[in-house]
Amino acid sequence: MSMGKNIFYMVVIIVLLSFFGACTSTRLEVKPVAEAENPTDHINRLENDLAAAYKNQLNVLAPSWFAKAESSLGKAKKGLEKGEEMSEILRNTAEGQVHLLKAEEITKVTRTTLADVIKSRDLARQAGAAKLGYDYTDAEQTFLSLTSAIEKGDLAYADKRKVALAETFRSLELRAIKTETLGEVRRLIEQAKNSRVDKIAPQSFNIAQNKLSEADAFITQHPYEKEMMHQKANEALFMSQRMFQVVDQSEKIKNMKPEEMTLWVEKILYEITAKLAATDMRNQPYETQVKNIVGSIDSLQKDRQFMFDKVKTLKSEIETKNSQIADLEGKTREQQIIKERLAAEKRFNELFIEVQNLFSSDEAEVYKKGDSLVIRLRAIQFPVGKSVIMPDNYPLLSKIQQSIRTFGEPDVVIEGHTDSTGSNEINELLSQQRAESVRQYLLANKTLSYDRIVAVGYGSSKPLASNATEEGRAVNRRIDVIIKPQAQIGGS
Repeated sequence: MSMGKNIFYMVVIIVLLSFFGACTSTRLEVKPVAEAENPTDHINRLENDLAAAYKNQLNVLAPSWFAKAESSLGKAKKGLEKGEEMSEILRNTAEGQVHLLKAEEITKVTRTTLADVIKSRDLARQAGAAKLGYDYTDAEQTFLSLTSAIEKGDLAYADKRKVALAETFRSLELRAIKTETLGEVRRLIEQAKNSRVDKIAPQSFNIAQNKLSEADAFITQHPYEKEMMHQKANEALFMSQRMFQVVDQSEKIKNMKPEEMTLWVEKILYEITAKLAATDMRNQPYETQVKNIVGSIDSLQKDRQFMFDKVKTLKSEIETKNSQIADLEGKTREQQIIKERLAAEKRFNELFIEVQNLFSSDEAEVYKKGDSLVIRLRAIQFPVGKSVIMPDNYPLLSKIQQSIRTFGEPDVVIEGHTDSTGSNEINELLSQQRAESVRQYLLANKTLSYDRIVAVGYGSSKPLASNATEEGRAVNRRIDVIIKPQAQIGGS
């Protein structure tokens, strides 16, 4: 462990002793500490820990202590910008870590005391209950009053009200599913009737209508079978959207001659085949052409996994050789740390320029933030109020994959942000869902292992511009991809 890390942990111990030694006061008395070699490391560590804590809902499960940790981070950042004494900056980061420790301690109690409430709340939010307006806001305020009471040690207050609140969230979940998901299905089916979809595509229309009836009945009869309830609601929505696509395609081919229709389907299959660099099989039956496409995709997936494993093995071998060389050279650990840090900083700057050159100014803003690299996606677009990633975004996300892989196996944080339109609850949920959609895209494409990518939704809490203008709101609606190289994060 480096001298800087030793000092950091000494600081935390000193703060902990001063904190837990105080009986009734919540004010931390931090003793002066020695200077570490790089205060930015401690600020980054606290920022990373806060992002993980936000992801784990410490901001609502232990709101007061989480807010204190955020405040300490803000003081440390401001101190670094103003060139304050290093000991004061370290004091603030250490204080923030202790606040987080306390928040984690309180959160354990909260999760035990309010286990049913938390589960019901999560399911209600996933169902879109935040869009129900005052009823959801009122339940959320009650929830915060319970977590705040637990922070103050008033478990009796929380115990007395938790059963009723859990039922409230369950009721909101059912309403959200029927109002948000099934409500949309009903709207689409009514639109289909008015557009004569039931005449143009009767099979698809009947499937959608049956799925709606099935989901509605199941939700009413089995209100506690959450997973199946969500599955049936999503199936009904999917089929109601699908029937319009069937109608569109039916109208497209209605006036086609048989050969035209055949060539149209062939063209679709061939475009996929050509993109995969697969064998041209237009002289074979369509079933064979489809098997050719599926087989090519399977081979590409296996090849990508092979290359991923190979790169991982080569990286391990290189790290082993580097370690052996360092031992043979007989350098002291402190000298090695300095050498590695300088080499890492040099390499980071080279890779930063390489990643920056991948994006045009319209696509993304790429900049350094401490020892991390931030890619602020300007061009990524989501449907209004939705989190689904549309195919138009794939080229941009491919560049994100390339950027991440440029740094080997870094830690990555996907931050979702919205403008201030709508309620805080809706914005926070939507930003989380959009960040999670980007995370799932990267995971599906085997960019990194699941534990190296974190998705966090901040809603409208971190604006870059004024929300008073459309231009400002457009700037605030964004996805930030933060790449944290392992060598940089470790600091050794």
